Parts: sequence; structure tokens; C-alpha cells
Amino acid sequence: MFGGDEKLELIYREVVNRNPGETEFHQAVGEVLSSLPPVLAKHPEFYEYKIIERLCEPDRQIIFRVVWEDDKGKLHINRGFRVQFNNALGPYKGGLRFHPSVYLGVVKFLGFEQIFKNALTGMPIGGAKGGSDFDPHGKSDREVMNFCRRFMTELHQYLGEEVDIPAGDIGVGQREIGYLFGQYKRLTHRFEAGVITGKKLNWGGSQVRKEATGYGLVYFMDEMLRDHKKSFDGMKVTISGSGNVAIYAAEKVTQLGGKVIAMSDSNGVIYDESGINVETVKRIKEVERKRIKEYTKFHETATYYEGGNIWEVKTDIALPCATENEITGRDAKILIKNGVIAIGEGSNMPTTPEGIKAFMDAGVLFGPAKAANAGGVATSALEMIQNSRHDVWTFEYTDKRLREIMENIYRTCSETAEEYGTPGNLSRGANIAGFIRVATAMIDQGIV
Repeated sequence: MFGGDEKLELIYREVVNRNPGETEFHQAVGEVLSSLPPVLAKHPEFYEYKIIERLCEPDRQIIFRVVWEDDKGKLHINRGFRVQFNNALGPYKGGLRFHPSVYLGVVKFLGFEQIFKNALTGMPIGGAKGGSDFDPHGKSDREVMNFCRRFMTELHQYLGEEVDIPAGDIGVGQREIGYLFGQYKRLTHRFEAGVITGKKLNWGGSQVRKEATGYGLVYFMDEMLRDHKKSFDGMKVTISGSGNVAIYAAEKVTQLGGKVIAMSDSNGVIYDESGINVETVKRIKEVERKRIKEYTKFHETATYYEGGNIWEVKTDIALPCATENEITGRDAKILIKNGVIAIGEGSNMPTTPEGIKAFMDAGVLFGPAKAANAGGVATSALEMIQNSRHDVWTFEYTDKRLREIMENIYRTCSETAEEYGTPGNLSRGANIAGFIRVATAMIDQGIV
């Protein structure tokens, strides 16, 4: 796993022992560390300054109780988290996730990934993540507001435009961002717009923020395809999920001439050989908030498969945009057998190590999450810039900036992979490029 580097093996074992039961975090750390042997051979000072050990231990782990009242007057208790991992490049930056699956190990995995993802954007932002095991689904607006107010009451003292800037993630959209900011403003008596991103346009939000992760994924993949004399034009594409990332990835793929033939949610898969109508999916998921199976009511050419596996659909390009570890080694082999030429990770760590190895061994183009899905945080950083200048940019200008950032990320990953002896291995290029940028900043700033 670590190329025979005994020091790295020991560091990894210590991380696992210090963080028992946090399997997602262990996986994320192991994936990054496995890329580092050639870097450490060239830069032994990283061992001397214990950069890896310092990176694997968050600067701060905040865990707190959130007590809130539902519409019937019943009290509920949830747990809140904020893990501020590293601020060597700038203030902590990372989303909040409200979902029953959230626990410390998930937050740490996401925060660790965020360090390197943010570094790859080239923007001055550090890495953090947070959230709660609260589930906003099925709750009234007032119940969600009650929870968000209590959550922010506990967290606000750790936030600030130059300290830590949260954003949205799964379960945290513009509604939740509004309630969170409203409570922050109430507690601090300041309209500090840059303290949170993902806001609505009418009070400090940025154009393209809703589309950013999906669009950014496709811009990254488009650059990768063009680098290999290919394009989306005429390609069949499958996209797991039907949330924000999946919807806007599908929209951009369609604009670039690709044909999205399958999407999914946690219940099943829709397949439409004639091409998925993105506007229908938007209406079902964003307006009506219903399950993806409703799509077949509007399009006779579509078929719904309850409990289906989207990775069994024959496709040219696969974009996993749902959740972590959704493409297993078995799924990867099926995709390869069916002729897939490229994978682009729109969600965080959606492919297992066995799946990644299978794609690499088969020569499938692979866009790793920490590079390919950085569009969301990149546009959050653009929102921060606009807030600091009290400025508003057009959709076209912001979209242009996003595309430039994603193209630069691809080139950085590709060039770094080649420099360190693994041309075409963008996973290794992303890990190394992000690590070096953060590590050199940590050395520059001494022991802090």
C-alpha cells in the first residue's frame, strides 16, 4: 500500500489506532498516504517536520449537543460537529451535512479530503467540515428553523470571515443556510455575509453556486477527455443520484452534446435510451420533492428499476454523484466489461480502493473526487471574494471563472502525476499536488 515505506506504514497504523472505528477517515488517510512515497523520497524534510502526523490530527474537533423543539412541543436531542482540520492556506472552509449517517468519522473523512481539495483550487482556503445527525426530511420549515438556530447558537463562537466559513452539503440547502445565518446575525449583531456561503442571491449569494459542483465536474472531465482526443459529444452517460450535483452535471453534459441515459436515487434507477430530460428531473426533485420513479409518468420511453444498480447499465462515461463507496470492485468490473472509457467522481470518495485499482489497471480515464468535484468549494470561494468586495458578478463571468479553475485543477493533477512518475494517474497527481501545497505552507509558518 505504501510502496515498502516503513515510516509511512507506521504513521498510518498510528492514525488508525488513535481514531478507532472511523473507517471512512482511515480510508481517506490511506488513499492519500499511498501516493506519497515518491514525494517523501524527494522531500525528506516533510518527515522531519512531522507534516503527515500534523495533517492527520485536526487542529480542532468541536462536538456539541443540539436540543430543539418540534411543532408538537416535543424535545429532540441531536449531536453537532465541526472539525477544523488545517488552516495553513487560509481560513477553514467546508460544508455542513445534516443526515442521520453523520458521525465524527464521516466528518473527519470529509474534512481531511477538504484540505487537499481546497488546496487544488489555488484559492486561499483551509480545510474543515461539519454537520449533524439531524434529518431535515419530513420536517416543517419551523422545525428546521428551530434546529438551525440551536445548532448555530452552539457553533457561532468558532466562526468568522477570517476564521471558519461553513457552506451547504447534503441536507443543507439555501433554506438551512438562511436560518443559520439569521441566527449568527442575531447573536453577533453583525451582517457578516462572508461568514457562510451558499446564500440566496438576494442577500449575498453567488451566481452558479447551485450548479457549481455538477458543472465543475463536467468541466474537469471535458478537459480530461479533450486531453485524450475525446469529448462528451455523442457519448452515453450514466449519473448516480438525482440531487443537486447529479442534476447539474446532467444539464452540462447535455449542453456539451452528451446523452444522459440513466439517473438514480436511493430507491431505484430510471433508464431512458432516448436521453433523460433534465427539466423533468428538476421539477420532480427540486419542486415536487418526490422520488425519481415519478419520471416514468412523464416519459413513456423511460423504465424504472426498483432497487436497480445503475452501474450495470452499459455506458461510455459514468459519473458517481450520490455517496461514498458506491462503486465497488465488482461494479467497476461490470463497467469495464461494458466498455466504459471514463469515470468522474462527483460525490466524495464514491469508488472503493478495489474499484479504483480496477479502473487504473484497465486504462479507464479516472477523475478523482478531490479534484473533479472541487467546483462547489471553488465557487464558494468566489462568493467570499464578492462578499469581501461588496460586489455582485454575472452568471456568465462566474461560470467562466469556475471553468478556468477546473481546467487548471486538471492540468495541475496531470502535470504532477507525470512529474512523479505516474503519468495519467490523476488520483496520485491530485494527492501529491494538494499535499505539497499545504505541507510547504506549514513549514513556512513553523510549528503552529
